[in-house]
Amino acid sequence: MKLGELLHNIPILETNADLEQEITGVSYDSRHTSPGDLFIALEGYETDGHRFIPMAREKGAACVLCQKAPQDGGPYVRTGDSRGALAQAGRNWFGDPAGEMTMVGVTGTNGKTTTTYLLKDVLEKAAGAKVGLIGTNQNMVGDEVLHTERTTPESFELQALFRRMADAGCTHVVMEVSSHALCLQRVAGIRFAAGLFTNLSQDHLDFHGSMEDYCGAKALLFRQCEKGVYNADDPWADRVTRDAPCPLSSFGEKAGELRGENIRLAVDGVDFDACRDGETVPVRVNIPGGFTVYNALGVMAAARELGVSLADSARVLRQSAGVKGRVEVVPVPGEYTVLIDYAVTPDAIENVLATVRDFAKGRVVILFGCGGDRDRGKRPKMGRIAARMADFVVVTSDNPRTEVPGDIIADILPGLEGTETPYVVVEDRVEAIRYALDHARKDDVIILAGKGHETYQIVGHEKRHLDEREVVAAYIAEHKERA
Repeated sequence: MKLGELLHNIPILETNADLEQEITGVSYDSRHTSPGDLFIALEGYETDGHRFIPMAREKGAACVLCQKAPQDGGPYVRTGDSRGALAQAGRNWFGDPAGEMTMVGVTGTNGKTTTTYLLKDVLEKAAGAKVGLIGTNQNMVGDEVLHTERTTPESFELQALFRRMADAGCTHVVMEVSSHALCLQRVAGIRFAAGLFTNLSQDHLDFHGSMEDYCGAKALLFRQCEKGVYNADDPWADRVTRDAPCPLSSFGEKAGELRGENIRLAVDGVDFDACRDGETVPVRVNIPGGFTVYNALGVMAAARELGVSLADSARVLRQSAGVKGRVEVVPVPGEYTVLIDYAVTPDAIENVLATVRDFAKGRVVILFGCGGDRDRGKRPKMGRIAARMADFVVVTSDNPRTEVPGDIIADILPGLEGTETPYVVVEDRVEAIRYALDHARKDDVIILAGKGHETYQIVGHEKRHLDEREVVAAYIAEHKERA
């Protein structure tokens, strides 16, 4: 592709490059630059890509796209926004594949993953669509599963994924859209047929600084949507929708155009009536927990905006399975229950504990930690919620990253200290799980919170294998041999 074609719709402030030259690839990481590439220097959250222009030149970059003119005299194009330029370059390179499909974006603190999976199911089985999925657990092209590193990929990889989906015959894409992705323009230029806001609670304040800014980041999604759907019961609903330029519809239990009524919670799922404009549809979802009602209502509201009736959505939801790492039951032969859940925020911890309280006959035991290099302010809050809602707490490590695990735990403990809830600290997560199983009583429900679908633990900059299902299975096998 010629450089000029690759730069279509990218504002150029100045250049000394030949716009007719052929470009053979695009890179924004100098370590992955190949001869003939256009290297795009990003002003990053942690580092400035302009520092790596010399390395990209050494690797054979044909031209550099940047915000600050390089001093080496080599070919460059200067623009005012390299992140926006990367997103547009991706659209140009791959032929704007998102424009060939119906795009649906889901944002919010909790519920994004389950919502996207359920909505994918509804669109496939009720509308006959072939659906691509992008999210925290994994990416999917129809039924094909692809590994993912982050909730929303960088913009160029995202466009490559869209092209793969479009070429495979996908008619729709349902994707989680993180606040980071919105702020860092990973989804810039994408027009969503529908956008869905689930809820907002404290998370990622290490990046956003305040809840107001975090909410503002989420609200950016509706600026790229043809239609918006939002949770009217959420305290931040007015702020999220305040400046939305698209038509909006709402859902909720207390407020909203689509209302969940006559809610019945059980060990194996939820039942409720979905009501809108005089129509009442009975709904069954085989995922336990009060939050499942909100997830299902959001799915039904979004699907309705895409042409699927409430009755058809309900028919599919009745048959839908749960999502890995979301209130996932781990097989154990004992008289207790083990659940794995990806609860990593105060609100998520509260939701999963409330869910278990609905059906637990014995003690509710929660094991959790907090991620390193992330919002420290939520740590004592999570400890306080655990102390208030659980009968026993095991405080351990999550993904410590570059922090000392003991320091993270020390931030959690003020929320537990001075309460009547018994707790224990076991820093090593595997040993903590074994401790919880060792001390399990009849009818206990043990929640392993924080890892969910993840099969690794990040220590320093290293990913170490850690699948909690395997830890539990190994423990059970070991005790069978001893019996």
